[in-house]
Amino acid sequence: MEQKNFIGRRKTSTARLYIQPGSGDFVVNDKPLDEYFNTQAHRNIAKLPLDVTESGEQFDIKITVRGGGITGQSGAIQHALARALDDHNEDWHDVLKAHDLLTRDDRMVERKKYGQPGARKKFQFSKR
Repeated sequence: MEQKNFIGRRKTSTARLYIQPGSGDFVVNDKPLDEYFNTQAHRNIAKLPLDVTESGEQFDIKITVRGGGITGQSGAIQHALARALDDHNEDWHDVLKAHDLLTRDDRMVERKKYGQPGARKKFQFSKR
């Protein structure tokens, strides 16, 4: 298997993932995964497809992620990694699909409306 690249998205974040067979290196924006994500929760989100397919030490993964915040970026990495693993081994498709990892989470921030301070919030109403 040669090096391939896959794209994952979440909110306004986009992750480009390069994967090849290797020893299990996981690099995000030229930093190790543990250094890039401070919290264990975000690391778990990003690595979930590897845990589900039990293929943690089989691949070298290099990721470039742009836009959004830490939560969106970890979700984008998860999406790209699930796509990559699905492409690599067809047997993992059902497992990834069962954990809902192949579907892009299309929830976005609702836009602010004019005449209001936010998307849903209203200015205080005075009857008299």
